[in-house]
Amino acid sequence: MLFKAILLEKNQTAFSCNIQNINEDTLMQQSGDTLIKVQYSSLNYKDALAITNSGPVVRQWPMIPGIDGVGTVINTISKHFKTGDKVILNGWGCGETHWGCFSELAHLNAEWLIPLPIDLSAKQAMMIGTAGYTAALCVQRIIEHGITPEQGDILITGATGGVGSVAIMLLSQLGYNITAATSKISNTEYLQKLGVKHFIDSKNLAAAGKPLQKEQWSAAIDVLGSHSLANICAQIQYGGIVTACGLAQGMDFPATVAPFILRGVTLAGIDSVMASRAKRIAAWEYLAKLLNTRLLEQITQTISLNECPQIAKEMINGQIKGRYIVDPSL
Repeated sequence: MLFKAILLEKNQTAFSCNIQNINEDTLMQQSGDTLIKVQYSSLNYKDALAITNSGPVVRQWPMIPGIDGVGTVINTISKHFKTGDKVILNGWGCGETHWGCFSELAHLNAEWLIPLPIDLSAKQAMMIGTAGYTAALCVQRIIEHGITPEQGDILITGATGGVGSVAIMLLSQLGYNITAATSKISNTEYLQKLGVKHFIDSKNLAAAGKPLQKEQWSAAIDVLGSHSLANICAQIQYGGIVTACGLAQGMDFPATVAPFILRGVTLAGIDSVMASRAKRIAAWEYLAKLLNTRLLEQITQTISLNECPQIAKEMINGQIKGRYIVDPSL
């Protein structure tokens, strides 16, 4: 049996990204105990890096990208699931060291999968995807830290992207005021629809700044890293928290210890790739309970495998907003 997938290939002289028909026997050589029919995937920043060969994401070649997936179990030897179950995949090295879900079929380990929440459709799950799931982990960490709406605005960088958009939706529904950092400062209608009232130009965070700056935010969710993350830490109020979950500006962190030892600021790293099964299930139940899926649908577009390379380029260049889900059957 043949199935359709995006296949990334690379040697010492060339890189290629093509739609190919792959034999199921070849897929089954990938480690795993559960075969699923992929209904949807989603295009995340890490996927965009892989598809455009813009960063060292892929560590084994050839590779089917796609860190997210939702679909139906075709067969399994795992005790966790049975044929016909609807399951979600997020991370676990898929699209990096293991073939992912930009594909009609995926061969995965059941330990990586969680049940699709009964309150979400398969399509809604991928509207959320790893970006939304990461946003939920960030929001939960801020709330666990004790930050309340009365303490002031929460700053969110990359506000028009997947993590930022879902984080804004969640926090707004919980009564928090949001300041969105965006490079699209002249066009804020999209963010206003999500509930944002205050905006700053993300360029104001991008250059080197003072170790301590005016206290402005009770907490922050950052997807940029580098100087932006350093400046955000320098601007957090006493006892506040910054959740770091991305490196769109860079992996470096040119900061000092001043915010941490003089203002008691906490810098919390958020990992969505290897989070425990219990933490994943809790985050997805949180999303199913709180997230306004009707609003989410308004900021989501469905694309085919063929459209992924172009949208990935636009994502890397900061030219998109909202969420993109991938339907491998198109």
